Amino acid sequence: MPTGDAIEFTSVLEDFNSSLWGHHIVVPEAIAQVFLSQGSRRVVCRLNGQVEFQCALMPKGDGSYFININKKLRDKLGLKPGMAIQASLREDDSTYGLPMPEELRELLRQDEEGDRLFHALTPGKQRSLLYIVGSPKTSDTRLRRAIVVIEHLRNNGGKLNFRKLNEGLKQSR
Repeated sequence: MPTGDAIEFTSVLEDFNSSLWGHHIVVPEAIAQVFLSQGSRRVVCRLNGQVEFQCALMPKGDGSYFININKKLRDKLGLKPGMAIQASLREDDSTYGLPMPEELRELLRQDEEGDRLFHALTPGKQRSLLYIVGSPKTSDTRLRRAIVVIEHLRNNGGKLNFRKLNEGLKQSR
């Protein structure tokens, strides 16, 4: 499949009824295999032609795959369990699998050691930090979080301790 081509399908919003997982849509096996055969589970998903987001094909444990649909997306689209959803998937060819917040990009550009420590992390840990930094609405909060993240990496020898990081983020408010 050439990069950028989307594959469309219809699925139903389901609830895992679990404290770990929430709502999801099942991706038909043949469609999941198209992406998995390319060596990556990272995709860009569009729901009902309206909202696009980066995500991963998650294994359900029975050979099938699903995509999590968080509360923010459900509320935005007015989705309820049992509703049919038009979905399309395309390969996520981005560098990180999530957008790089401009504030973190600039900080990494200016801080050679911070850049080295960030890029030494696994892609999944990088995405976690991108989510933490990029979630707030205001640039000031994103910058404050970016600084805390880089200081945390520096103070912990490039290792992530999410409990300590969360404490640092709370103290920076």
